[in-house]
Amino acid sequence: MSVDALQEALRGEMYVADRGLAMSVYLALQLGRPLFLEGEAGVGKTEVARALSSALNARLIRLQCYEGLDVSQAVYEWNYSRQLLHLRLLEASGDVDRQAAERELFSEEFLIKRPLLQSLEGGDRKVLLIDELDRADEEFEGYLLEMLSDFQITVPEVGTYTAETRPVVVITSNRTREIHDALKRRCLYYWIDYPDLDKETQIVRSKAPGASQRLAGQVTAFVQELRGAELYKVPGVAETLDWTAALVSLNTEALTPEVIDETLGVMLKYREDVQNVRGEQTRALLARAQNRGAGRGGRRG
Repeated sequence: MSVDALQEALRGEMYVADRGLAMSVYLALQLGRPLFLEGEAGVGKTEVARALSSALNARLIRLQCYEGLDVSQAVYEWNYSRQLLHLRLLEASGDVDRQAAERELFSEEFLIKRPLLQSLEGGDRKVLLIDELDRADEEFEGYLLEMLSDFQITVPEVGTYTAETRPVVVITSNRTREIHDALKRRCLYYWIDYPDLDKETQIVRSKAPGASQRLAGQVTAFVQELRGAELYKVPGVAETLDWTAALVSLNTEALTPEVIDETLGVMLKYREDVQNVRGEQTRALLARAQNRGAGRGGRRG
């Protein structure tokens, strides 16, 4: 598969990737290296993994990171309730060999495999998404270093699991904190920025086919202007798509200041942002968005 073919395959999964991102994904596949994606929340980092798994016909395994994430939630843990029940059944039978029982209780039968371990099992192709790594504690990065270096995990009581087929690894971060350089060195890096007007219009038209061409152009032009306003949280692509879906559900054919004011809560998630934009600023932003559209001479993405 070439870079162009990969870009087209992602487009077939309704993900509009620019050439730079397609090149990074292609090289990650060719070199067998994890792909580390950074960018603001809502710019489509997670969607890369989803679209890629569909394009490759590979199973998607997702590890959602959060503060306090540890090995038992990311790698494996023992099924203690099943172990206790099994132990009681052994005791009830009256024939308990302590050492044999211990080996049996800490066998694979009682092992609960979490996403990282699941990604190493079997020969089928998988895409492992480690989402929002910046939310996890730094100590967890240390564990990932070992796993991503050799693609193997050791469970002391059972043995070492080594990937028969290495998963395609996509790591995302919203950059709420810096990820350690040691982890970055093992990855290919790409920063996903907010899309420009043409690209965002393409995204809206592919993801929200119910929106008219006119509405899709107006929505993206307004959001592009809105991102230049003083806001606590700038809307991402996800909010653009949510807003478009909301407008379609309201049978909106064209943006008006009234419609925008009534639906700002779909895009803006802070009271201060909604209050600052509503009213005069909505009208000013809409006027600039309309001028932007007129300046493009009616061109459509």
